[in-house]
Amino acid sequence: MAGVSIITPVEVLLSKRVQEMVLSGNGDPLGPYICEKDRDYGEEEESTENNSPIPFIDIGKLCAKENDQELKKLKLALSTWGCFQAIDHGIPSSFLDKVREVGREFFGQSMEEKNKCAKKVAEFQGYGADPVPEDGQSLDWSDRIFLALAPKDQRNYTFWPQNPISFKEVLEEYTENMKRFTEIVSKSMAKSVNLEEGCFLKQFGERSQLHGRFNYYSPCKRPDLVLGMKAHSDGSGYTVLLQDETGLQILKQGKWYTVPNDANALLVIMGDQMEIMSNGIFTSPVHRVVSDSRRDRISVAVFYTPEVGKEIGPEEGLIDSEKPRLFKMVKDYADIHYGYYQRGMRSLHTVQLQV
Repeated sequence: MAGVSIITPVEVLLSKRVQEMVLSGNGDPLGPYICEKDRDYGEEEESTENNSPIPFIDIGKLCAKENDQELKKLKLALSTWGCFQAIDHGIPSSFLDKVREVGREFFGQSMEEKNKCAKKVAEFQGYGADPVPEDGQSLDWSDRIFLALAPKDQRNYTFWPQNPISFKEVLEEYTENMKRFTEIVSKSMAKSVNLEEGCFLKQFGERSQLHGRFNYYSPCKRPDLVLGMKAHSDGSGYTVLLQDETGLQILKQGKWYTVPNDANALLVIMGDQMEIMSNGIFTSPVHRVVSDSRRDRISVAVFYTPEVGKEIGPEEGLIDSEKPRLFKMVKDYADIHYGYYQRGMRSLHTVQLQV
């Protein structure tokens, strides 16, 4: 009938949050949450929580005058793993605890309070779950609140929680820390491949974007069937992740490696756009979040992305006869990435050149 909107079964499920289902005792995974365990990426798993090979990079050493050794470590980490654990980054551990705390406090509130900043199913900003994926794709066993952080005029404070009272102040301070942190990392990445330190920052643009996402992963009775977040690469330039428990896994050469929880470290994960800018030197890793039957988990992701409408492409200094151009120029790649993500696919091939 004209004028009547049809509500799909998946949208009905999304109207009831995962956390709400678990707390009400209806936490058995339902059909749309059951996944095929990412068979396209390989089945083999290797748990290395207590002895992780994922590299640590000392940000303090990167900022020192004599930093050649740490720059070499950074290049090796990003060309092999596509990620690293950042330590000595200058953000006090007590403040990182506050960031985690306001996230936990938010998700610990009543549904009535959280729904004051709820989003509609198809929207990105606000509290809820990710928009409905395409047919055949599983839902993630998680809830989240997603917010634009920078540029400041892109913030929509309608979706920023009023409770806990400290949420806005803490997140604004964390945003300023992320601005400084991403500047250091971007300059260091450029120097690690012998480029002028500001070249990647120029590609991100003067109005580069920061988006924040607090993720809440409820306990799941069937972690063998359900993922907190399905396997994917990020469409950002890169992502900075703060964890409170283990659960994130990185795929490398057909094996899943568990990222350990280091309370003082920030995990930096390359997105597809850094793989493009670096002409394939840095790799954008596939990663996922596994479920746990006994405990919940929270993480805080900050996505650093080029400004809207900014054309990016491989740095000219990384192209030569031995390393030809691998990618074409592209605008708003994050939009392309999202369309493929909804289908459970990667999108990097859409901008690759035949060499």
